[in-house]
Parts: sequence; structure tokens; C-alpha cells
Amino acid sequence: MGKSEDLKALFQKNRQWADNTKKRDPQFFEKLAQLQAPKFMWIGCADSRVPATEITGLLPGEMFVHRNVANIVVHTDLNCLSVLQFAVEILKVDHVIVCGHYGCGGIKAVCDAAQFGLIDNWLMHVKDVENKHAVELKKIKKKDERFSRLCELNVMEQATHVCETTVVQDAWKKGQQLSVHAVIYDIHDGLLKKLWSKVGPK
Repeated sequence: MGKSEDLKALFQKNRQWADNTKKRDPQFFEKLAQLQAPKFMWIGCADSRVPATEITGLLPGEMFVHRNVANIVVHTDLNCLSVLQFAVEILKVDHVIVCGHYGCGGIKAVCDAAQFGLIDNWLMHVKDVENKHAVELKKIKKKDERFSRLCELNVMEQATHVCETTVVQDAWKKGQQLSVHAVIYDIHDGLLKKLWSKVGPK
């Protein structure tokens, strides 16, 4: 299948999805166009194997999503922070979920000290996590287990960064009942695991 055929097939699948959705709920798109009121914001990895709404069983309109390589939250990333601000201050989501996944290519690149060019600069944030937890990671003898642990540590670190943002801190100061969750997805069985949750500034 050529590149033009790939795109044609994509549009065909879109039409099939839209038709099937309207058959299940004739008013679905009419209701969807009226208002966006998700309870969840998802900060996840850009990995194509981890589609946020599909793995959580949610419909369009039920989750506000930001994705990047290795689900990183950086205090200077205005893209991520703008999405977070819109979700928290305008949409008033109840939950911000930072979700990483086992087998993450970005994390593996750091574990293997691989170099890929421009993206290496982005992955320095993961390298910082690896350095921060170097003592713990060195105690793990099996490479695959060390890799999986860094995936977990990175999720928890990025979720901590979410808690430290002015957006979330201001929301908590105003008494907004906002929860932040560090979650990891296992691509081998399709299940999510919660690593920790936090509500409020304390």
C-alpha cells in the first residue's frame, strides 16, 4: 500500500467510525459540539501504542490530553503548561493524570545511553531522573528491571512537577479539589497501575 493509499484508508476508517458512532447514538456529535466538560486531564507519552481515551474506555469529550515523548513535564514548556492551565482553570478538571508506560522508547534511549540527535536534548530531563535515583537503580542488577523502574521513577518525577506548577499550586490555594495522579501503563497486558495520588498542597 502506497502513501496516498494509506491516507485514503485513514479517511475511510474515519467515515466508518463516524457512521458507527451515529448509529449507536444519533445525537452524539450534536451533543459533543455543544460543550467540552471533561473530568480528566491526561499527560502521556506520544507512543502510538498508548492512546489515552482508548485504553481508559472513555469517549471523545471525556478527557483533555497532552502528549510528548516520555511524558515529561518541564516548568519551561509553555505548550504543556498552557494545556494544564486550560484544563485546570477553564475546564475545571477533577483529575490530572501523568501516565508513563513500560517499554518506553525515550526511557530506553536514556538507559542505553543511545544518541538520536535533537531529541537527546529533550531526554536530558529523563537523564536527570536517572541521575537523581542512581543509587537505587544501580542496585537493580537485571537490565530490563532497571529499565522498568526508571519508567516508574520518571512518571512519579513528572507528576511531582505537575504538583509544583503555579497552575496547580494556585488551584489548591483557592480550594479547588484537584487530584494529581502518577500512573503507569503496561503494554503487555493493557492494564494501568497507580503509583501515587495527591490532593492539595500538603
